[in-house]
Amino acid sequence: MKQINWGIIGLGNIAQKFSEGFINVSNSNLFAIASKNKIKLNNFKKKFNLDEQYSFNNYDDLLKCKEVDIIYITLPNFLHYDWILKCIEHKKSILIEKPAFLSYSQATDIEKSLIENRIFFTENYMYRYHPLVRKLIELVKENIIGDLINMESNFGLNIMTKKKFFFFKKNKKIDKNNRLFNKEMGGGCIFDLGCYTTSISLLVAALLKEIDTKNVTLKNIKKKIGPTHVDIDAEAELIFNDSFRSYIKTSFIKNLGNKTIITGEKGKIILERSFLDIGGLTLLKNGKKSFIYNPSLKNLYSYGIESISKSIIDDKIQYSFPIMSIEETLINTKIIDNWVKN
Repeated sequence: MKQINWGIIGLGNIAQKFSEGFINVSNSNLFAIASKNKIKLNNFKKKFNLDEQYSFNNYDDLLKCKEVDIIYITLPNFLHYDWILKCIEHKKSILIEKPAFLSYSQATDIEKSLIENRIFFTENYMYRYHPLVRKLIELVKENIIGDLINMESNFGLNIMTKKKFFFFKKNKKIDKNNRLFNKEMGGGCIFDLGCYTTSISLLVAALLKEIDTKNVTLKNIKKKIGPTHVDIDAEAELIFNDSFRSYIKTSFIKNLGNKTIITGEKGKIILERSFLDIGGLTLLKNGKKSFIYNPSLKNLYSYGIESISKSIIDDKIQYSFPIMSIEETLINTKIIDNWVKN
């Protein structure tokens, strides 16, 4: 069987979790890594038993490695645009960590280059590959809960306060150089967590035949800006074709969890822990509650690695769910851009 050789630029926590996913797939191989931090590079190399000659202390050297088929870019948000362009120049397929871009103009620039160079590109929303998300889509398509009315999706973690004695809380000291709180680095809860809620809203809206997902507006935007001038709490209402609505919330100061509820004329579908460790599907219909649990036998990232690698092996540039297309990324980026700036 043909195997796709993967390279990773940036060796943070997400790269560690992602790399563990290669254990469960047969069509892919973690082949090369790059980091400017020599300690991280060495530890990563040892943990995943990688070849010394393919462990680079310079990102450009990995790009020049002919054996690498696809590069996963896990660098901070503000570096995405430049390194996507460099990958395109070296004719490498690309998986980019979410959010792919910090502005809609960046996204449209990249789209043109991808099409001209016929480069595979997708954004890393790994929840899309999970079997339970496929089941959710199946239930909606089969009209199990009737015509859809609206949905809501939340993703929020309180990372700005810490518990002291009993119920007393204390605000954590915010490091303005931390990427999550640095505006120039693409910080803020919308870019970090809110992008999940917009992406799943697009995914569900696209299932409705009468909906053109490009025809979406944002209303009732509410935001709280933190001391480092990034959003730390936000909500909005997405309206598709002036009909289907998605209510979205994200936060760095509230433990909102990460749950998605889809409401139809005949019932509701609830996706528990929608984006990380997906917890199951609950179907509420006719006064009855049924729980659909599909235990994941793989690391969440294994599903994505396997699916993306198969598309590259099959030489597919036009691809469909679960892989996120550049067209979907463009729409999602436009929504996020408007949410952040308004």
